Amino acid sequence: MTDYDDFAVAYARSNESNLFNAHYARPEVVRLLGDLRGRRVLDVGCGSGTLTESLVEQGAVVTGSDRSAAMVELARERLGDRAELDVVDLSSPLPYADASFDDAVACLVLHYVQDWSAPLAELRRVLRPGGRVVVVVNHPTAHAVVYPDADYFATREYSEDYEFDGRTVWLTFWHRPLHAMSDAFTEAGFRIGTISEPPPAPGTPVELLPPGLEPGRSFICFLFMVLEAV
Repeated sequence: MTDYDDFAVAYARSNESNLFNAHYARPEVVRLLGDLRGRRVLDVGCGSGTLTESLVEQGAVVTGSDRSAAMVELARERLGDRAELDVVDLSSPLPYADASFDDAVACLVLHYVQDWSAPLAELRRVLRPGGRVVVVVNHPTAHAVVYPDADYFATREYSEDYEFDGRTVWLTFWHRPLHAMSDAFTEAGFRIGTISEPPPAPGTPVELLPPGLEPGRSFICFLFMVLEAV
């Protein structure tokens, strides 16, 4: 799994205003969750706390966790005592009691994990019955477009270079086809309530959009799913 400790500050700076986080993933997660006033929310893979802060501002009681100690420290600087923040590896048992949360968010974290069985089982355990998880992952169709010679139906590891605040880093992901995602959710005790492939948020600066993409139009980037605990 990619070690964000090595470039936490550069990633956090980019995350504040870039297309994919600030104008795409964060606003769509908030939209999908709806009214959060008084709801207990777990934000796994919280990073530097930008989404965590958005959830707090919506009235949620938020616990954020991340395997990167450097990221959690940045989140603590941002949020102070407005949220509980813990260093937790999603591949390990979560340090929370059964049915502790009404909702959870796994935004841009599961695609770093090869085996989803234990993480999803833990998310189901800490959610109350009827609770929701918003999952955001790299869109599997994008992988098929970028890597046309790869086997779409195979779960496979791949790495790509990205630039964050002027620094180039390599991120390692796991591609899995859509049916494999669905199977993993079902086996963990979830059903898919919503699938979203949204456009960037209204008001996104035109200069941030991919070449040729008109404002208000969707593009293949991330896949957003709302899972319901059954």
